[in-house]
Amino acid sequence: MRICVFLSAADLDDRYTRPAAEFGKLLGEGGHTLVWGGSDTGLMKVVADGAQEAGGRLVGVSVGFLAAKARAGADEMVIAADLAERKRLLLEKADAVVVMVGGTGTLDEATEILELKKHRHTDKPVVVLNTDGFYDGLKQQFQRMEDEGFLTRPLTELVLFAEEPVGALAFLEESQGIQ
Repeated sequence: MRICVFLSAADLDDRYTRPAAEFGKLLGEGGHTLVWGGSDTGLMKVVADGAQEAGGRLVGVSVGFLAAKARAGADEMVIAADLAERKRLLLEKADAVVVMVGGTGTLDEATEILELKKHRHTDKPVVVLNTDGFYDGLKQQFQRMEDEGFLTRPLTELVLFAEEPVGALAFLEESQGIQ
């Protein structure tokens, strides 16, 4: 399975790097491909290192203004012209999506895939890895959107919030019929 991971390229402390490394390792051990923003810095590097060291394949999609930070050792690296093309390519190359901790770019990527799912333009499974409660507020906001009629599909059809990497990957594998 090709799993797109949206996450920060920032260097963060262990409470965020540990789950990123663990998810990368689980992904690689499972024989999956990491599809990610292609950066060789911060959490993007951590998840890519974990996946590659455990035998996973790496497919990066960077963008022109960040190309200097692209990982040299990826199995495939595409340089998109702009952020919109990058998002499109990331989603095209993936069978499923995991949202890890990140900033506005990560949130932009996450809401785009959820909007596509809401309108039935994709059926790819999406998991938000809620490391250390990072996305508790977002989960609450999504629940309010559903409760007040702003979502045309139940939240459970759009996204799963997982607390640990193993649960995130298990959900994705189950959704794709992988035992």
